[in-house]
Amino acid sequence: MTTVTLQPGKERPVVQRHPWVFSGAIARIQGRQPERGAVVDVRSAEGEWLARGCWSAGSQIRIRLFTWEPDEPIDDALIRRRIERAIDGRRRLGMLANEGACRLIYAESDGIPGLIVDYYAGFLVVQLLTQAMAQRSAAVTRILVETLAPRGIYERSDADVREKEGLPPASGVLWGETPPARLRMRLPGDIWHVVDLGAGQKTGAYLDQAFNRLRVAAHCNGAETLDCFCYTGGFTIAAARAGARHITAVDTSEAALSMLREGLTLNMVATPVETAPGDAFKLLRRYREEQRRFDVVILDPPKFATSQSQVERATRGYKDINMQAMHLLRPGGILATFSCSGLVSADLFQKVVFGAALDAHRDVQIIERLSQSPDHPVLLTFPEGEYLKGLICRVW
Repeated sequence: MTTVTLQPGKERPVVQRHPWVFSGAIARIQGRQPERGAVVDVRSAEGEWLARGCWSAGSQIRIRLFTWEPDEPIDDALIRRRIERAIDGRRRLGMLANEGACRLIYAESDGIPGLIVDYYAGFLVVQLLTQAMAQRSAAVTRILVETLAPRGIYERSDADVREKEGLPPASGVLWGETPPARLRMRLPGDIWHVVDLGAGQKTGAYLDQAFNRLRVAAHCNGAETLDCFCYTGGFTIAAARAGARHITAVDTSEAALSMLREGLTLNMVATPVETAPGDAFKLLRRYREEQRRFDVVILDPPKFATSQSQVERATRGYKDINMQAMHLLRPGGILATFSCSGLVSADLFQKVVFGAALDAHRDVQIIERLSQSPDHPVLLTFPEGEYLKGLICRVW
């Protein structure tokens, strides 16, 4: 087996069980040059065995570590153990209902770097995001079939990280039935949603917000509500179910708004919902010019920063939409604001909202801090797994 020796002083993250080894930490390679996805051992500069992982040729994250046990091979048996452990964790959370949806496997946080698996009402959606996982597609599929007996397994390996791994995007049926273009699923709060697994965002839906929607909806009873970047209406439907007086739902995608309307029908809500196709940045400004006012504003934008070079631009975007939202709120209104950009820390996000409050000349109190749902666990040795940040604020 190929052995990778680290530069002096670069062993600490590995010893502390962080699962990434960057290219700059590598001093030399002993043995054959590892092929894409190959298993390699990692040693310190002094020659001490540290861990074992899989090689990613060309990626800045050159090795993704799977085990710190010298006698544990990276084989199908290890993948099976980790998959079974992850699934058992979701069962213990009560999140693996037949008609429900949840994240079953969360990559590094579940000990399987490069593998995402989401469950949607009997179907599985898989993302194979590294060279090692792409090569093990058949084994992963077989283990998932034997473990869960799903209706079908659909691949959605179209995330940006595939390009960084030198892998082309891939999608299509891996096993079993093709999921319907409109799949119904039931999320926490007994709320029904419509999802398109083949063409929807991420793996079809934003499962990480499932419980946050209920927390935000608790403030919407009798409230005139504005839901920006609403996508298929997760927050809108929860707010309507909670008794919002009127909701304006904004998104650029007419297809997403169509699924939102289907979801409203499924849930038989009485709240009037106005769907507004368009750019939320522009609409926020227009509503301010029209002097529209709301009791609750929800901001759940897509990821603004995918690389460190984009963080400054992302913070400007977050500040702008939060400032505009504060201008639209009646005194004592609620702002529920989120960032799913992992490169924007919780501390930085709070500072951005603080800056928006200063510019809007509003007094803002944080009522509640929110994060991703429990089916997206955060491994303590991998804090990068915590990416979703949310604040529920009172704006005076």
